[in-house]
Amino acid sequence: MEWRGRRESSNIEDRRGSGGGGFGGGGMRIPIRAGGGGGIGLIIILAILWIGFGINPLSVIGMDDGTGTTQTSSRSGPGVSGTADETDNFVAVVLGDTEDVWNARFQQMGQTYREPTLVLFDRQVGSACGNATSASGPFYCPNDQKLYIDLAFFRQLQGQLNSPGDFAQAYVVAHEVGHHVQNLMGTLQRTTQIRQQSSEADANAVSVQVELQADCYAGIWAHDTQQAGFVEDGDVEEALNAASQIGDDTLQERSQGTVVPDSFTHGTSAQRVDWFRRGLTSGDMKQCDTFQGRL
Repeated sequence: MEWRGRRESSNIEDRRGSGGGGFGGGGMRIPIRAGGGGGIGLIIILAILWIGFGINPLSVIGMDDGTGTTQTSSRSGPGVSGTADETDNFVAVVLGDTEDVWNARFQQMGQTYREPTLVLFDRQVGSACGNATSASGPFYCPNDQKLYIDLAFFRQLQGQLNSPGDFAQAYVVAHEVGHHVQNLMGTLQRTTQIRQQSSEADANAVSVQVELQADCYAGIWAHDTQQAGFVEDGDVEEALNAASQIGDDTLQERSQGTVVPDSFTHGTSAQRVDWFRRGLTSGDMKQCDTFQGRL
């Protein structure tokens, strides 16, 4: 994916190193990309921390290793090219792309797209939907309209899940943004009500429809990004492979050796590939109706 030197979203909140406390706690959080004009405000915040609480401001902004020696931050991370900073920049560009795509799409529908915030965390995090750990994987919380991701997941995606490539990583972000689109369009609210009134098997089936539509919306993003000229040779194959590797049947076969269809919540590998491809090839949101007009 062609991403270097392009616009990065400012809707990113960095909670890494904050202790990962519950929602509303965990101390002061300073976004890593707060847009222009934030320099004076940051200086004031750091001064308050130093004078009022005795906290070394260099430790807050990641420039102190605890020994009193100032140095450049060197967080370990998977990295698009092996460095944490590049991964941060890459994710910010992908999120920016989703903003461009969905702002334009919603404007065409005569609506306003409310851009979500992407929260970076490590190990555990609190959200308006409750606490979660990295083991939960990337997720979207409709209650605060935020996406949550521990970038260590990209290592798992490449290693354990056999899904290398930057476009595979971008697909993950675009899928979670797809849930945000569903939230803005009222789909999540309606399907939540349906699941609450259904048996476990039927509720799981509705969850599959929700996830497959998010895959299709990720395909819509890929379509528009491709039209803009930012998709390189092999990118689409990376995303399709990722969709295949995280199908419920593939994951269950890999982890437990058996497949239990009634327990599926995200769809089979074939389904996930198919719905992502529908969005990609059609570029038409109407083709993403996994509910067959029942909602």
